[in-house]
Amino acid sequence: MVSARLLVLSLFSVSLVGSQPTESSQQVSSPPAHPAGEPSLSIDNLSFPWSRLRLPKYIIPLHYHLLLHPNLTSLSFTGSVQIQIDVQNNTNWVVLHSKGLQISKATILDQNLAHLSDQVLPVLHNPSHEQIGIFSPRVLSSGQKYFLYIEFGAELAEGFYGFYKSTYRTSTGETRTLASTHFEPTSARLAFPCFDEPSFKANFSVRIRRPPEYISLSNMPVVSVAYVGGLLEDQFAPSVQMSTYLVAFVICDFKSVTGTTSSGVQVSIYAAPEKWQQTHYALEVAVKMLDFYEEFFNIRYPLPKQDLIAIPDFQSGAMENWGLTTYRETSLLYDPLTSSVSDKLWVTMVIGHELAHQWFGNLVTMEWWNDIWLNEGFARYMEYISVEATYPDLKVEEYLLHTCFAAVGHDSLNSSRPISSPAENPTQIKEMFDTVSYDKGACVLHMLRHFLTDEVFQRGIVRYLRKYSYKNAHNQDLWDSLANVRTQITLTVSGSGCWTGVTMMNTWTLQKGIPLVTVTRKGARLLLRQDRFLRTVLPSDPQWSTFFLWHIPLTYKTDSSSTIHRHLMTSPTDSIHIGEEASWVKVNSDMTGYYMVHYEDGGWDVMTKLLRENHTALSYKDRTHLIHNAFQLVTAGHLPLNKALDLIGYLLLETHTVPLLQGLGYLEAFYHLVEKRDESVLTHNLGAYILQFFRAVIDQQTWSDSGTVSERRLRTEVLSLACHLDDPPCVKRARQHFSDWLQSNGTLNLPTDVAETVYSVGAQDDHGWASLLHTYKISLSEAHKHKILYALTSSKDTSKLEGYLGLEGKVIRSQDLSTLILMVARNPKGHYLAWNFVKKNWDTLVQKFQLGSFCIRNIIIGTTNQFSSPEELTEVQSFFESIKEQASQLRATQIALDNVLKNVRWVQRNLETLRKWLSEQMQ
Repeated sequence: MVSARLLVLSLFSVSLVGSQPTESSQQVSSPPAHPAGEPSLSIDNLSFPWSRLRLPKYIIPLHYHLLLHPNLTSLSFTGSVQIQIDVQNNTNWVVLHSKGLQISKATILDQNLAHLSDQVLPVLHNPSHEQIGIFSPRVLSSGQKYFLYIEFGAELAEGFYGFYKSTYRTSTGETRTLASTHFEPTSARLAFPCFDEPSFKANFSVRIRRPPEYISLSNMPVVSVAYVGGLLEDQFAPSVQMSTYLVAFVICDFKSVTGTTSSGVQVSIYAAPEKWQQTHYALEVAVKMLDFYEEFFNIRYPLPKQDLIAIPDFQSGAMENWGLTTYRETSLLYDPLTSSVSDKLWVTMVIGHELAHQWFGNLVTMEWWNDIWLNEGFARYMEYISVEATYPDLKVEEYLLHTCFAAVGHDSLNSSRPISSPAENPTQIKEMFDTVSYDKGACVLHMLRHFLTDEVFQRGIVRYLRKYSYKNAHNQDLWDSLANVRTQITLTVSGSGCWTGVTMMNTWTLQKGIPLVTVTRKGARLLLRQDRFLRTVLPSDPQWSTFFLWHIPLTYKTDSSSTIHRHLMTSPTDSIHIGEEASWVKVNSDMTGYYMVHYEDGGWDVMTKLLRENHTALSYKDRTHLIHNAFQLVTAGHLPLNKALDLIGYLLLETHTVPLLQGLGYLEAFYHLVEKRDESVLTHNLGAYILQFFRAVIDQQTWSDSGTVSERRLRTEVLSLACHLDDPPCVKRARQHFSDWLQSNGTLNLPTDVAETVYSVGAQDDHGWASLLHTYKISLSEAHKHKILYALTSSKDTSKLEGYLGLEGKVIRSQDLSTLILMVARNPKGHYLAWNFVKKNWDTLVQKFQLGSFCIRNIIIGTTNQFSSPEELTEVQSFFESIKEQASQLRATQIALDNVLKNVRWVQRNLETLRKWLSEQMQ
C-alpha cells in the first residue's frame, strides 16, 4: 500500500557536480503546516491563464528536488517535487506541464521558505495542452526566486512512455516487475510536474524509495542511503544542467558488470539476472566508445558514471538519458551462441549512437524539436565514425551507403519534409524522429565533412560543443561554428570562391527533397543541370511545383586522372571542363554527396560498358552507387528498366559483397512485388532468373559462421533468398540442419548466420512450427527469439499467421507487435492479413504505441508498401479517410500513399518491360 501521509523532505543545501554554476538551491521540507481549518481559494472565478502550446518564457526552472515512491505491487507511485524558479515578469500564475498526474497539493514559498499564502493554492488543468496553472494570490515579483512545491501521484503507465511498468519472466516461470522511464520527447510530464521543453535546462536532485530487494538507478550516482519506514531511500548526487527529457530512473532487481574508462568514468551494464552473461560485450564497447569520444571531441565526459540498462519492454531501440542510457534488450545484449554478426554490429552501433548523444543532445541540446536532427543526425553519423575507429573489423563503412539510400528513398517522395521543420504538438514532435532527422541528417553531415575536410569538420564541431555546452543551439549556430574555424575557409573547389556555411547549408536543411544532377557530355565539357528528384511525379506532371535550388558540392572522377575533382554547383545549370581525353566520368565519387546523378545521351551505356570491361576502375562504393542511381531513375521514369538490368549484368564478375547485395536487393524487391500480384508466370520466371544468375554465388556459401563480416553478411542474405525461392539444394540443406536441431531437443546451436533461414524452412510443417514456438517462449536470448519470430511468420498456413497475430500480450511482448505485423505483411500469404489486422485494431494500436510514434509510423508504411494496384491505392485512401481526424495529424499516412502511388506507376511503366526482358534472358 502507498502511505497516505505527506512525503517528508529533509532540509539541506547542495553543491553541483561538475563546473556548472547554480543559484543556492535549498531543499524544502514538506512545507510548514497551514493553520487548522485553512480556507481554500475558490477556483470558480479563475480561468486558465495561458492559451499557447509552448510555456511562457518568464518563469525559468533552476533546480528540481524530486522524491519518488513507486509501489511495484499496486503498480502506482506517489511523489513530490520542489522546483526553484526564477521569475522574470510580475505574475500571479505559474504554468507548467503535467499529464495524467493527480495533484494533491501545491504551494509556493519565498526564498526564506515562507508560504506566500496561508490558503491552499488552486491548480487549474488544461488537458488539451497537458498543462497546469497554479494561482498565487500574492504577486510573484520580477527578479525574485521562489520555490514551487507540488505533491502528486499516478498509476505506473501501461505503455512505453513516462514512468511505466515492465516485466520479465524467469526460467522458472516467475513474473517479476520493474519500473522504468522514457521521457523523450514530451513524457517527463507523465512522471512529475515540470517545465517539459528542451530549452528549460535545470539541475535535478533525485531521491527514490524502494524495498530492500530492489535497486534504483538515476542519472547520477547514489550519494547516500537512508531507512524510511521499512524502505530504503536512495539519494542521488545533483545533476548537471539538462533538459527534462533526459531525466531517468529505474527500479529493478537487475545484476550488472562494471568497468572503468581511461579517464576514470565508471561504466556499468545492467540486465535481468539470467541474462547477465550477455552483458560483457556491451561493457567492452561502452568503455572503448567513451574513451574514443573523449578524445574525438576533446571534451571530458562530464559525469562520474555511465550506466547502460536493458529494459524488457521498450518501444524504440535505445534512449540517451544522461548517465543512464536505456536499451531494448536486442540493442544491448549479445549472446555469442545465438547472436549473429549483424546482431553484434547492431549492438555496437546503438551503443555508439547513444554515447555520442552524451555530447550531441545532452551537453548541447537543440533549442526546440524542429532541429532534433542536430541530435539525431549527428548521433547517427557518429555511429559510423566511432565504430570504424574502435571496431574496424566490423566494416561499418559498408553500411553508410545504405543509410543514405534509405534517406533518398524517403526524400524522393513528395511527402518528405525539410530537415528543420515546424513541430508544435506532441504528435508532430514524435514524427520528427524519422528517416529525415536520422538518415538524411547523417548523410548531409557526411557530405559536409568531405567538403570541408576531416580536420576542419572536427575542429568545427568541437568549437560548437564547447561554445554551447549546457546550453541550447540552432541550425545556424552549427554552421557559424564550422565557418569560424577559420575566418573564411578557402577551398580548392572550382565554382565556389569561399564558403561561409549558412547559405549553402540552408539549401539542405530548410527545403525538402534531394537534387538530381543531370550530366551531359559535350566534347571537353560536362554540362550539368539540377532539378528536384521525385519518384512519384515528373516535371511534366501538374503536381510538379516549386522551384528548388541547392548548393551542391560535386565530386567527379575520370579515367584520365587519379584525382577526385571538386566543384560547387550553385546555379540551375553549370558546366565543367574535363578534357577531350576522358572517355568516362563518374560523378559523386563514393557517394560522399547527397544527390542523384543521371547520365543523359548514352551516358548510362558508357557506364554499363565500363563495368563490364573494367569494373575495378571504380571503387566498390561507386559501383554500388551506380546500381542504386540506375534503379531509382527507373522508378522515377528517367531510365528504361532494361537499361538498369543490363547495367547489373556485370555482377557475374563482382567479388565485393556491397554491390552484389545492392543488385540482388533490387531483383529481390521486384520479386516480392510481383509475388503479391496475380502474376504466377512472371513470379516463377523472375525467381528462376535470380537463381540462375546468382548460382555461383549461392553455391560458394558455406552453412557456417566462418569468414569476414562482409562474407558472413552475404551468406545470410543469399541463402535466405535462395531458400525463399525454393532452390532445391538450399532447402535440402536447411531441412537437414533443422532436423539435427529438432533431434537435439533444441540444445544444438545452429550457425548464427543461417539460423533464421533454417528456422524459416523448418517452420513450414506443423511439428517444426510448434517446436519453434515452444523455443520462442523459453529462450533467454532476444536475438535468438527475433530469428524465430521471423521464421514463424514465414509459414504459408494463413490460420497460423492469424493465430500468431493474436498471441501479442500472451507469448509476444507488445513491444514486438509492430515487428510481428511487418513480418506477416512481407509474407505473400499474410499480406492482406496484416493490413486487415491493422484496420480492425487501429484504435488499440494507437493506444499501445501513441500517435506519431516509431511503431505507428512503421505499421502504416510497412503494411502498405507492397501494394501496387489502383484498387489497393483506393483501399488505403479509404481507410485513411475513415480515420481522418488521426490521419490528418500524421505525415506517415501521406508517405504510405506516396509509396503505393510509386508502386502503381512502377508497375504501369515497367512490368511489361520486365516480362519481355526476362523472356529474352531465359531463352
